Formats: sequence, C-alpha cells, structure tokens
Amino acid sequence: MNEGTAPSASPSTPPKESPKGSKTNYLPPGFRNIVPYFLVNGAARFIDFLKAALGAEERLRIPLPGGSVMHAELRIGDSIVEVADANEKFAARPMTIHLYVKDADATYGKALQAGATSISKVEDMPWGDRQGAVRDPFGNVWNIGMPKGWDPGPDGPRSVQPFLHCYDARKVMAFAKAAFGAEAEGVAESPEGRVLHATVRINYATIEVDDAEGETQPMPGYFHVYFPDVDKAYAAALGAGASSVETPVDKDYGERAASVKDPFGNTWFLATYLGR
Repeated sequence: MNEGTAPSASPSTPPKESPKGSKTNYLPPGFRNIVPYFLVNGAARFIDFLKAALGAEERLRIPLPGGSVMHAELRIGDSIVEVADANEKFAARPMTIHLYVKDADATYGKALQAGATSISKVEDMPWGDRQGAVRDPFGNVWNIGMPKGWDPGPDGPRSVQPFLHCYDARKVMAFAKAAFGAEAEGVAESPEGRVLHATVRINYATIEVDDAEGETQPMPGYFHVYFPDVDKAYAAALGAGASSVETPVDKDYGERAASVKDPFGNTWFLATYLGR
C-alpha cells in the first residue's frame, strides 16, 4: 500500500437492500465481503498456511482424486476466501489483499513463522492504521493492518478486502461503475493526479484500488461477487468491455453463476444465491 493511502472509508456500512426490498437475499449465509478466489499450485498447502498464519477456519473442502482441491471455503475474521488448485482454464495468479486483524504485530509474526517473507515491518502509518506487509509462499501479498487512528464503527472494518494496483485506476473504477454499478468512495489523489487510494463499493462490500507505482505493480486476480440478478450483471459487464468466460447457468450447488474477464485481466465470478 502506498504511503498516503487512506483506510477503507466505510467497510462497516450495512449491506444495501436488493431491488425487491429483501436485504441481501441473493447472498449465501456468511458471505459479507467480495471474495478473493485463490487459484494456486498446491491448494492443500495454501490452506494450511492460511490456518497457521491468519487463523483461518475451514468451512468447506471438495477434494479431487489424487489429493488436489476442486474448491474450498475458509473464514478469516468476518470474511470468506475461496481456494482451489489451478488448472488449464484458470491459471495460478497471486493477488494483493488488505487484511484487518485485531493485532497486526501478532498476525505479522505468525505469517513469518508460517513461511511468509517480510515486505515491510509493522509500524504506525500516517493514514491511521498500524500495518505491515508480507508475501506468502504462493506469491500473494497481504497488507496486515489494524485501525489505530480512526474509528471503524461498532462492527469494525471488513477483515478481507481485495486490493487492485492498476495502471490506470480511474479506468478500472469506470469499468466497475458501468459493469457492476460500483460507487467510488474516499478517492485520495496526489498533487499530480495519481490515485493514491480509493474504496470501490459493489453492492454489499468493497475492493480497494490505487495507481501502481514502484514495487506495487498490477496483480490481476479472481473475485467472487454476488448480485440480485446475475444475468443483468453479466450483460452489463459485457457491455462495459468484459469478455465472457461462462454464460449464466444454474448450478447444482444452489447458485446461478457466470464469469467474465475484464479489460484489465481480472476474472469475475458473478453469482446469485438461489438457496441450497
């Protein structure tokens, strides 16, 4: 995260109501964040790392013959992450995550003990967090922070928020608005007009973006996000310049799902929860 970066402006804002007036009835139970989907080589080992380093709790694991993982869900704090072994269709792709914890120093230390390498030591930041950063053995970057100089509200910030370093953050925000109805909050700019940080809200949760600089180069990711009407979201994403990966279809696990790849290399798994 770049110096001068602000914390997420409103991570504790309650989820917005769906157009039908029913609060987040399109979300599976327990899903409160935009979910980073980690496609890695060695998913079982990555799950072990998440447990040891970040205190993740395993909710679901669907194994494949030979010991690989088709799909897994883990809870970190109030948030969900998803994990699977990479394959020919979906290659391994490291991502950047903004992680809020109760004790940044302790979590940073546990991450190093579990095999991560330090990017920056934990220290008090000018934007009001105490924060450090590590790179895990699979290449993912974790900005590990805790609020110190600002009030996140009674529920605290979301534990897990994907963070996109962009060649042009404004174009990414414009795509998110056109495709997903996203709203940019708390946009901080340098005197030269570079986006230092912005929080982008999509329905019920947020991602963070900035303009890449120095070592913080773009790391396109995989993201799982829910919509009241996945067909509408899929069509809007294509209209905004995304390409289709999978057209909307009802899945046997109780969701209607589709996927698209945006012009910046990110893959979005779009879904509407139908009930299990």
